[in-house]
Amino acid sequence: MCSPAHFKVTYSINPWMDPSKPVDVPLAVAQWEDLRDRYRSLGHTVEELTPRPGLPDMVFAANGATVIGGRVLGARFAYPERGDEALAHLEWFREHGFTDLHEPVHINEGEGDFAVTSSYVLAGRGFRASPLSHGEAQEFFGRPVLGLDLVDPRYYHLDTALAVLDDTSDDVMYYPPAFSPGSQAVLRRLFPDALIADEPDAVALGLNAVSDGLHVLLPQAAVGLFAPLRERGYEPVGMDLGELLKGGGSVKCCTQELRG
Repeated sequence: MCSPAHFKVTYSINPWMDPSKPVDVPLAVAQWEDLRDRYRSLGHTVEELTPRPGLPDMVFAANGATVIGGRVLGARFAYPERGDEALAHLEWFREHGFTDLHEPVHINEGEGDFAVTSSYVLAGRGFRASPLSHGEAQEFFGRPVLGLDLVDPRYYHLDTALAVLDDTSDDVMYYPPAFSPGSQAVLRRLFPDALIADEPDAVALGLNAVSDGLHVLLPQAAVGLFAPLRERGYEPVGMDLGELLKGGGSVKCCTQELRG
């Protein structure tokens, strides 16, 4: 769990991270366990990465790597305090039989800034990931990587501003003002039928969601997204991760997808 020291660094741009409201650690653990158990109840296999002393941000597992077709692109964090997390993730993959791994040269924070659709790898930039990481990812995965510029510091990772709803049909939802005008135009062209989030749901981190193509797990406070998701045939599952939100993440931040 993030420590108050981490909150003080980023509170000025992240309204969820208030150093005057310390994390209730037992409640945070219970909320994380509820998310884990909910995945299992929906039929998903959940692997757990053992926490390590001194690495409180490891709860946000999405940042540790990107996996497509069993190939693992490791992370290189923007802040040196998180550097050992990248090594811990790569060790886990090696120990669990993954053999095609790449330790990156350029800064990327895993699925924080990489979102995988059926046609593309969408790649955020502007606050954390280096634009050079996009070419590195394209070369490694052999899939087109499209850069999107994030301009609102509240949405410093792509996974706070955009979620993939169905990676077989390129269905996504996103919050346009998080992106530059040019990137908004790209998103409109690529995803003309996307679900567009309103500001209250984006501020609630409603786009920090995970979908299996039917169930969409998202923060329960993003109430404005539930009806539109149902209209599209999805089953929204509201999760209370309020204590984890104090660390700047929600459902997606806690979930690294192991795509075979």
